[in-house]
Amino acid sequence: MVTLPPIERAALLLDLDGTLLDIAPTPDAVVVPAELPGVLYELREMFGDAVAVVTGRPVETIDRLLGDAVFAVAGEHGGAVRHAPGAALERAVLPAPPASVIEGAKRLVAGHPGALYEPKARGFALHYRAVPEAGQALREGVAALIASEATFELLQGHMIWEVRPRGVHKGTAVAVLMGRAPFAGRLPVFLGDDVTDEDGIDAAAAMGGAGLWVPDVFGDAAGVRAWLNDIAVSGVWPRDTLHAGSG
Repeated sequence: MVTLPPIERAALLLDLDGTLLDIAPTPDAVVVPAELPGVLYELREMFGDAVAVVTGRPVETIDRLLGDAVFAVAGEHGGAVRHAPGAALERAVLPAPPASVIEGAKRLVAGHPGALYEPKARGFALHYRAVPEAGQALREGVAALIASEATFELLQGHMIWEVRPRGVHKGTAVAVLMGRAPFAGRLPVFLGDDVTDEDGIDAAAAMGGAGLWVPDVFGDAAGVRAWLNDIAVSGVWPRDTLHAGSG
C-alpha cells in the first residue's frame, strides 16, 4: 500500500506509452486524445507547473505529441531532459552502441518480417508486437550482440527489447527532475506500467512520494486519463487512490 502526498505538495511524473497514451501497434501510431492536452494544462496550473513526462522516447517526440502541455520532459530513460517549455535539452554523457551492434540489430529485424527497429540517441529498440513468435529469437540475437559491451544492457518492454547505456534509468530521471524548480520541494507521484518504470516508482517512494502501477490501480491508460481528468475537475485526489497499491 502507498499513501499519496497532499496534492498541494505533490508533483506528477507520468510515463507515456501505456500510461498517458494507449499502446499502439508501432511507436508512430500512437494517438493523443483530443481532450488530453487541455487536462494536462489544467493540472500544470493546479500543481504549480510540476507536471512531467518520463519516458524512453526522445524528448523531441514528446514535444511533438504534447507540445508544452507538460512542463518538463525526461526522455531516453533520463538520458535527455528538457526542464521547462522551450528550455535547452540537457544530455547526460553516455556512450552510443557501436556501429557493428546497430547493423547486427537491423539484420536481426530484417530476418523477422513484421518486426521493427527503432533508433534512439544512445541505443535502440526492437519491436515485435506484429510478430510475437519472434520475441525469443530477437532477445537471444540482441543479447549476443551486446554480450561483450559491458556499458549496455538489454531491457524488456511491451513487446519490445531495448538496448540502453547502463547507469541511466527512470529513477535517475526522477531525481534530476525533482532537483529543479518547480519540482524541488515537492513529493513525486510517479505513474508507470512497464518494467522500465519500476525504477521511477522506487525512486518516487524513496523520496517520500508515491509510485502507482497502472495495471493494478487504473487498469490501463484510459483509466489513467479518467483519473487525471477527475483531479483537474475536482482539485483533489480521487478517494479510491488516496491509499493505492503500487504493484
